[in-house]
Amino acid sequence: MSEPMLRVEGLAKTFVLHTQNGVELPVFENVAFAVSAGECLVLAGPSGAGKSTLLRSLYANYLPNRGRILVQHRGETIDLVAAEARLKLEIRRETIGYVSQFLRVIPRISAEDLVAEAAIAGGAEPAAALDAARSLLARVNLPERLWTVPPATFSGGEQQRVNIARGLIRPFPILLIDEPTASLDARNRDVAVELILEAKDRGAAVVAICHDESARDRFADRYLDVSAFKAAA
Repeated sequence: MSEPMLRVEGLAKTFVLHTQNGVELPVFENVAFAVSAGECLVLAGPSGAGKSTLLRSLYANYLPNRGRILVQHRGETIDLVAAEARLKLEIRRETIGYVSQFLRVIPRISAEDLVAEAAIAGGAEPAAALDAARSLLARVNLPERLWTVPPATFSGGEQQRVNIARGLIRPFPILLIDEPTASLDARNRDVAVELILEAKDRGAAVVAICHDESARDRFADRYLDVSAFKAAA
């Protein structure tokens, strides 16, 4: 049996509020799971359970207090928690993709260039990246008249579609997805689900947060109740 693309062992996270006399806010402890290629694990649990904190820890945005996040990168097993900053950036550039529910808008950068930029970062030629970006923007039903417009003035749903295209333009081996359908209507929700299913079909190991039950049940293979790992206050 092949090694899981992503394996978490004994993960714990506590936030320390240094501006409030070092008050500690425990989030979760002893989180453990594994995700294989072509599989989707959906993080479940009520608001405040730590789902977003866990997802951001998997992307090395947050540093856990204990435990290991083992990822398959360039044929080796790397502990993302212990990795040096340069290696973390390399893993994020090549191995772990992240689809946030919020678009980081860059002034004066058009929607098509914003999406193409993600492909260029992975080594694609600019012309090919732009073609791929336009193809994806068409697929997520963003009107062509908006492709050359900076997304700062887009609606929430339009920005989310740009974000989905940006996050899925490259075939990352590990894919982290945060609320991919939160601002989408039924038509565009179906497109987002189709793109996630295609990522699974090509072998991506997916970890997702999705409160849209009708959508998540279509791409989820397993659920992990993060509240079961709630740390004691």
